[in-house]
Amino acid sequence: MNDKKTRLSRRNFLVTMGASGAAVAAVVVATKPAVPDAAQAQDKRSTQGYRVTEHVNNYYRSAKV
Repeated sequence: MNDKKTRLSRRNFLVTMGASGAAVAAVVVATKPAVPDAAQAQDKRSTQGYRVTEHVNNYYRSAKV
């Protein structure tokens, strides 16, 4: 009879640990911001991006078939 009670308490412990792990994962996902900060978005827009320079024109000229 004591063995059955020990199994049940182990089972309850494992169920509790699994449920608490899932709850912690849900809290972490919920607190993560979905939209980036305005400063980060502005940094991406302020980059110069693609520019045609003399070096690029020389490459295009040499790559013609």
